[in-house]
Amino acid sequence: MNRIQFTAIFDMDGTLFQTNKILGSSLERTFEILRSEGSWTGNTPLAKYQEIMGVPLTVVWETLLPKHPDHIRRQADQLFLDCLIQEIKQGNGQLFPLVMETLSTIKQLGISIFIASNGLVKYLEEICSYFGLHEFVTDIYSVERSSKGSKTELVQMLLKDYRIDSAIVIGDRKSDIEAAKKNGLSAVGCQFGFAEENELADADLFIADFSELQAYLSKWILKSAHQ
Repeated sequence: MNRIQFTAIFDMDGTLFQTNKILGSSLERTFEILRSEGSWTGNTPLAKYQEIMGVPLTVVWETLLPKHPDHIRRQADQLFLDCLIQEIKQGNGQLFPLVMETLSTIKQLGISIFIASNGLVKYLEEICSYFGLHEFVTDIYSVERSSKGSKTELVQMLLKDYRIDSAIVIGDRKSDIEAAKKNGLSAVGCQFGFAEENELADADLFIADFSELQAYLSKWILKSAHQ
């Protein structure tokens, strides 16, 4: 495999995809089913989920269902995945503004595009298929590839698998910034996702929308080429 010179590694939820558009309804439906089966009482813990959005799903269910046995957590996990995919297929999900234009532009610049996400393969593939992202994306690295359930490990694997020389990580959570820094990469913090205050403090650049990313990546290529 030839070495890849320039690479952009994107997170999915809260970075490319507006997960909040389908999150509430999918979680509500999941807990409706759990309530109907007597596995849950009370309100759906949406606010708690929004606080931890972006962590691996195993952590999600340990947090939302801390006193429940593993088989209930696995059931909730499958129910939630099914609900999310149904919402996407029904056209209720959306990419963030300028995502498609940005991916097209940076691919024309010669930058290879990857996705590294804590989401499951089936979910990520559904988003990419529905919105036509496969046209731009070289490969998708789901948390299911990581034995540690770690974004840092995912990025490390990606760099090794594709023999990548230079890369930048774009994401909206602390795990994205850490994945970049621990792998010796630059990090772009997306201020329009799920990040809480100061969560992206160690990023090299903060963007309020994707128009800012296009200009930054153009300069990044020129700078890297002269190093």
